[in-house]
Amino acid sequence: MKHIIIIGSGVAGLRCAIELSHLGIRTTILEKQSTIGGKVRGWYKLFPSFTSADDVVGELLRQVTSSEHITIRTECEAVGITPHVVTLRGGEQLECDAVVVASGFELFDARQKEEYGYGIYDNVITSADLEDMFNRRAVKLTNGGSPRRIALLHCVGSRDAKVCQHHCSKVCCVTGVKQAMELKKMFPTADIFNFYMDIRMFGPGYEEMYREAQADYNIHFVRGRISEVSPTIDNRLQIKAEDTLTGRPLKMGVDMLVLLIGMKAGASNALYESECNLRRHESGFMQPRDHFLGNTESNVKGIFYAGTVTAPKTIGESLNEAVVVAHSAAEWIKHTA
Repeated sequence: MKHIIIIGSGVAGLRCAIELSHLGIRTTILEKQSTIGGKVRGWYKLFPSFTSADDVVGELLRQVTSSEHITIRTECEAVGITPHVVTLRGGEQLECDAVVVASGFELFDARQKEEYGYGIYDNVITSADLEDMFNRRAVKLTNGGSPRRIALLHCVGSRDAKVCQHHCSKVCCVTGVKQAMELKKMFPTADIFNFYMDIRMFGPGYEEMYREAQADYNIHFVRGRISEVSPTIDNRLQIKAEDTLTGRPLKMGVDMLVLLIGMKAGASNALYESECNLRRHESGFMQPRDHFLGNTESNVKGIFYAGTVTAPKTIGESLNEAVVVAHSAAEWIKHTA
């Protein structure tokens, strides 16, 4: 039986393994962390349908663990990749007939934007922190109270030349709308503000969500970036910004500030470029062979890409791409056998 190694156990890697098993191809999933499922495991609800993330990941895990054609190895980091051999840190080499790189992305470290006070001031959190709070049913201030006014700031670590993150992370806008709606459900009397550069609601149902957030949830949207955050004497946060639609400066006191952090290229990508002769974009994401007819193939035949290793994507896009990759890899094996 033919054998494909998949690097990464996020939704793209899991879905690719499932599809390959349907095609009668044995796979080994390598995950450098101790658990599988990727970053989606830390999410609460998924836009735009508010589907439980646990339901999506749980179904993928059920199918993966019930397949006799899929082997999972955790705490295994790939440091060398060729179409037929993957070398693990420690020197072990695994033979295969093709490789799918689905190692995903990393979250931007909000501490790099010191002006927002993450890790410095109480009640400045990231969108990932907020999802964890949603999962634990523990959205509250550090003093245990409930927030009365909440601000969400878009594009933290995206479209920002100062931190060398020029790209758009694609899902931050809709995440900000989703989280604002969830917060409003939890705190109906709270005032919630979204500060944005541009609202990019490109997907099916996204624009409708944006309109619903304004019309039905009374979420406020302010076009302008927050320039400074400072604590107040009563343990709140004072934010300074400019409403670019009116051209007026704005100063506001809030109880909680949520930083919508973007996707950045995984640290492993630099290793793939230097040690495995794979190409990267200037953004640090892996560069496919061709954006149109080879967007799931690398520049090395027999090595394929799935999911956010090449660019920020939605979960749905990653899942769909994983199916395409499985069939592309299976076809390549067929013609090179």
